[in-house]
Amino acid sequence: MDENNLIYGLELQARALTPQYGESNDVCFFIATNSLKPTNQVHLIQYEEEQGTTVQSKVFEHALGEVWKLNSCPHNSRLLASVYNVQKGAQVLAQSALLTLPEDLNAASDAEQMKSEYIPWAQVELLNTESLGERVKTIEFHPSQEQTLACVVDNKVAVMQRAESETRVVAEVPTSGSASAKHTSHFTTGKWSHHHQGHQFLTLHDGNLSAYDVRDTQHCAWNISDAHGQMVRDLDCNPNKQCHLVTGGDDGYLRIWDCRMPKAPVFERSDHSHWVWSVRFNTFHDQLLLSSSSDCKVLLTCAGSVSSETQVQAGLDDTNFGSSGGGAETEDQRHKLLPDGLLQTFDQHEDSVYCAEWSNVDPWIFASLSYDGRVIISKVPKQYKYQIIF
Repeated sequence: MDENNLIYGLELQARALTPQYGESNDVCFFIATNSLKPTNQVHLIQYEEEQGTTVQSKVFEHALGEVWKLNSCPHNSRLLASVYNVQKGAQVLAQSALLTLPEDLNAASDAEQMKSEYIPWAQVELLNTESLGERVKTIEFHPSQEQTLACVVDNKVAVMQRAESETRVVAEVPTSGSASAKHTSHFTTGKWSHHHQGHQFLTLHDGNLSAYDVRDTQHCAWNISDAHGQMVRDLDCNPNKQCHLVTGGDDGYLRIWDCRMPKAPVFERSDHSHWVWSVRFNTFHDQLLLSSSSDCKVLLTCAGSVSSETQVQAGLDDTNFGSSGGGAETEDQRHKLLPDGLLQTFDQHEDSVYCAEWSNVDPWIFASLSYDGRVIISKVPKQYKYQIIF
């Protein structure tokens, strides 16, 4: 592994990790615990690259239950969406809430140190999802509409709108009644598409991938059947290349798809030896892919041949064809593409790695979280970084 990796340990087990979006200066991540003990926690850690240490660690109480999914709002660095379990009699339900950090976090931290080990939330809004179903899987913030959320629950997707009084459901995608739905199983997860004017929401169920236009909830926009031989666990959209997305599944495969050509992936690797829990495109250099698995490993993979940076090359070739000096410029650009395949294995975890996330501030830094509560903040090895940028 590269130098200056930071290990941050939690006292409790954990499954949920997300970057702090909306924060433009510091590399920050939220981590939430997944323990049967009465009090769970949300940690906000800040990484200082020059020192290679966390310069701040703030802890909030999550008394609602063990956290299974955590998302940070891209429009508001103080807002989080939490999916957690609650027990009602003999029944265990998955519910969700919106958590708001205090405006002056440092002042709140100093004041609460005298009273409690936890910093209080500025606001906690419990989302009313019981009428939709029993198992909330994720709450996804819309990439461009600040007040819009999507809730994946059972085999439905509910579009929600935030307001001053409460967050309300404004549309439902009842997939069990749509002509394209051939399944009765519940969704694994879902995510907004970065493209299609923000109108499409992508869902995973069993080994399949479907997209729904939230303006026409009765029809499936497109579908990839049998994207994986076993259950698909996670997906991510390429933010820089329309129609491209990556999936990871229980078959150990990482696959990139072009939704216009659903019959076969345009790129695939099978370097993990167990279930793939998390897959992420680097938001800036999308030839870099991050994946984590219950084989206790985090892998850095290159898919340069199908990245947006390949399109840049092709544009340079077309623009400079036959012009003096064009060949040298194109050659320089070609050096920025790494060869396809596995670049690096990060194996400092000793338990299943449920999450791996790129920093939204620095494209060369990422964090990974294993079930034993170990968070590791790592960097893209220097030789690959220098090959890309020089």
